[in-house]
Amino acid sequence: MTTAKDIMHPGAQWIPAHETLDRAAQLMARLDVGALPIADAQERLCGILTDRDIVVGCVALGHDPAKVTAGEMARGTPRWIAAESGVGEVLQEMQEHQIRRLPVIEGKKLVGMISEADLAQHLSDDQLAGWMEKVYARA
Repeated sequence: MTTAKDIMHPGAQWIPAHETLDRAAQLMARLDVGALPIADAQERLCGILTDRDIVVGCVALGHDPAKVTAGEMARGTPRWIAAESGVGEVLQEMQEHQIRRLPVIEGKKLVGMISEADLAQHLSDDQLAGWMEKVYARA
């Protein structure tokens, strides 16, 4: 069985909730990613920060990204998947919650992220089309 760990992009990094958005953007640029999981003081997942969040939720509103923290941008219940979960569970979680990036957790530690690009590399065209239809559907 193919697992979340098999298809994830390894080496994902947290951004601490207290870190500012300008620092988050710098880390995203250095890692060449568009999203970072946000960790609280106990290194628990408390959200996902995207490049779009920084632009639309901060800069476009006239806020200073050097003064807004990643934790302030965390909204809702963060979703994640266990490393040993099957691909079907990954797809279900992403489809059910209409999310495009999913942190992978193993032993309470972040071990990777699954993104659209990872799915495109590991799914059949039919599986990918079905996933896109459900994730991008307007509720």
